[in-house]
Amino acid sequence: MEAVDWVEVAGELEKLYEASGRLEAMFPGRKFTLDGHLVGSIGEVVAAYMFDLDLNPASSIGHDAVCKAGRRIEIKLTQGASVAIRHVPDHLLVLHRPRGGPVRVVYNGPGEPAWTAAGAMQTNGQRPIRLSTLTRLDQGVDELDRLPLVRPSPV
Repeated sequence: MEAVDWVEVAGELEKLYEASGRLEAMFPGRKFTLDGHLVGSIGEVVAAYMFDLDLNPASSIGHDAVCKAGRRIEIKLTQGASVAIRHVPDHLLVLHRPRGGPVRVVYNGPGEPAWTAAGAMQTNGQRPIRLSTLTRLDQGVDELDRLPLVRPSPV
């Protein structure tokens, strides 16, 4: 990923956010938030860059990446106030990127505490958890249980 022009990536992301804002202005009361595969893929490539992860093939079941030490990593990115998880990840990395950036790490630690603190299972098979809860949980993560940050967020 060293050959990626992250300045160009940041510019393209801003275009997406601008388009989302324009659509919301055109259709008052209707949200055009960036989510689903688009935000998931952005989170995965940014996390891979920041933490030097090896990404699994797109749409792999279970985990999104593997770190150099062999831990399996579930990656979540949101521009909102919560994320949802489908299973107990080995390691959970939750990122937040508000409009204008930059990406910040909300949670970097074992998946079990997040799973335990998550809400009830929804009909779509996911359990929601608020970023405020993850921020609190992150404060209790031992440094040895964190993925080492290799590079700051590029976007």
